Amino acid sequence: MNIDAHVGTAGGDFIATGVSKHYGGVPALTNVSIRLEPGKVHALIGENGAGKSTLGKIIAGVIAPDSGILTFRGELLVLRTPRDAIAAGIVTIAQELTVVPSLTVAENIFLGSETATASVVHRAAMRQRYDELAALAGFDLHPDTVVGALSTAEKQKVEVMRALSRKASIIIMDEPSASLSTSEVGVLHSIIRHLAASGVAIVLISHFLNEVLDLADTVTTLRDGSLIATAPAQECTERGLIEGMLGRSHTAAYPEKVLAPTDAPVVLDVQHLSAPGVQDCSLQVRAGEIVGIAGLVGSGRSEFVRAIFRDAPLSAGRVVLDGTELKKRSPSVSIREGVAFIPESRKEMGLLMGRSIRENTALSRLPWLSRWSWISRKRELAAVTEQVAKVGVKAASLTQSARMLSGGNQQKILFARTLMCTPKVLICDEPTRGVDVGSKRAIYDLLVAKAQEGMGIVVVSSELEEILGLAHRVVVMRHGQITASLDGDNVNEQAILVAAFADAPSA
Repeated sequence: MNIDAHVGTAGGDFIATGVSKHYGGVPALTNVSIRLEPGKVHALIGENGAGKSTLGKIIAGVIAPDSGILTFRGELLVLRTPRDAIAAGIVTIAQELTVVPSLTVAENIFLGSETATASVVHRAAMRQRYDELAALAGFDLHPDTVVGALSTAEKQKVEVMRALSRKASIIIMDEPSASLSTSEVGVLHSIIRHLAASGVAIVLISHFLNEVLDLADTVTTLRDGSLIATAPAQECTERGLIEGMLGRSHTAAYPEKVLAPTDAPVVLDVQHLSAPGVQDCSLQVRAGEIVGIAGLVGSGRSEFVRAIFRDAPLSAGRVVLDGTELKKRSPSVSIREGVAFIPESRKEMGLLMGRSIRENTALSRLPWLSRWSWISRKRELAAVTEQVAKVGVKAASLTQSARMLSGGNQQKILFARTLMCTPKVLICDEPTRGVDVGSKRAIYDLLVAKAQEGMGIVVVSSELEEILGLAHRVVVMRHGQITASLDGDNVNEQAILVAAFADAPSA
């Protein structure tokens, strides 16, 4: 099938000149210029809050710049709405998925561009269009599946196919691979290369610098809303890009490991735990120890830690904290007893996105901050101010909505809220997902500091490098069972991968 049938006329550059944008007097972009060329992948990189997504939204017509000029194919371009951008051939695959959960896969893909006559949708024609797109993308999604039943990765595929259906000349991809498995990322990268080879200009916004260097023709670095550099990707290195993003010399990605004392007490003892997706798993964590949980997608990592936190029903096993069994099974009891949890999705499972920083942070300590069911605003403000300062949240004020913050600052709010409970054990599921390199290091420093204070830390991560960089000991899972427990020199990439692909040991 010819991909040219699914893309618009790609000739001519898109140029943004002197673009600036402010929010409440705070600059998000300052005098930024960029050129997008047909058939090229142009990456935008920078820390969270650097202005990448703001620039992408301006190009996509989602927001209007305060100043600056946009031209496309030599003509002035005025984008008042995303529909204006789509009409011009500019389509976005947003970081925030825009699928409609109640509609089917095909209905989502062709939403607003249905094949119809006099308001009557031609299902057969839509099915033919869908089959062509599915063959092009290489995605195995049934067109009649309701999108609400799909995983995050599958919803991402729907977004990609929707962009292909709109014959775009420019496609903006904001963190397109953040929720995909390794094999799915490979498919996505093939699609990006194919689209670029067909003349489409791709704007790639990504935290994954290896992805940027692998795919991009040109890389633009933003910092604090200003353009730092634009250079051919072949002239860039990961080290140089990080230094440009941070504005300082590159340092080690991870803090120095400080092992817990050999006689440190066991603070968490999980004995023969079974739950949905988990079979007979045991785990011990000592005070001051960071234990990593590794494994492939679907290995049972998240199910295991959620069961420990009592966010899933147990069919067998015991959870003992500081020598006392946690018999009551609910997250609120776990928190009260000293087990805290950072979920893998801060937007779906963690934060109240429409609420303020103050409200989100104080949520875990409302009983302590209240008297006779009335919250002491003075006590709340003092506690929240202290905690967000400790974790390094950057915001205009504590009344700012969580939705308006960068991913890194949103994640730090989760940590602020969780640590306000002063837990004995902190469980983190994907603690740096969707977080820029600067915020990652801040979170790593925070975890190491809490471990040195005597807290037991459990980290679940899909990034093997993160597990190796942080963990003192690594537990590897497959098919809901623990296949290996590694420490010392055995904590290495090869040993983890062997265990991740191995069958669980027999009892």
